[in-house]
Amino acid sequence: MSAIDCLDPVRKALLDDLDEGFAELYGAYRGLVFSTALRLSGRWADAEDLTAEAFLRAYRALAGYDRARIAELQPRAWVMTILMNVWRNCARHKSRKPPPDLYDEPIDGADPGQDVEDAAVRRETSDELSDLLDLLPAEQRAAVVLRHVVDLPVSEIATVLDLPQGTVKSHVSRGLKRLRALGGAR
Repeated sequence: MSAIDCLDPVRKALLDDLDEGFAELYGAYRGLVFSTALRLSGRWADAEDLTAEAFLRAYRALAGYDRARIAELQPRAWVMTILMNVWRNCARHKSRKPPPDLYDEPIDGADPGQDVEDAAVRRETSDELSDLLDLLPAEQRAAVVLRHVVDLPVSEIATVLDLPQGTVKSHVSRGLKRLRALGGAR
């Protein structure tokens, strides 16, 4: 058995053929990336934009990698790191420009196949969680979302955020404590 045979399917596919491998990478992680982007941004349209930009940057980066670098790649942590960088850059950019007129904001439509009552309850809960997450400092929000929404282990979050594991644990703990306090205050 060769070393390539021992690789996870995404890395193996990327080594075999970049385009087909990227399709495999996208299929494996698009839900994870989108759900993380949605919790970080709080808006469906923004999450779609973040997800698309993250995968575009991933593809461009892969095109410049040699086989050895791809073989060493940890695909999930790598894609999540790209997403976090895109999110930070977008947040930085948004802080520099004035807020849009409220009438320019697109309305996120409901899924026509969903039960209206269930959709309303889910939307209300999701909106409340998004509002609370928006009140957290960015580093705590990212750590809480990656740990408790995406369910990444602390070691992988440390890789994604480029922080020591102890700092990640601290951000998660402080973020949860603040969420509980904010949730009780409402």
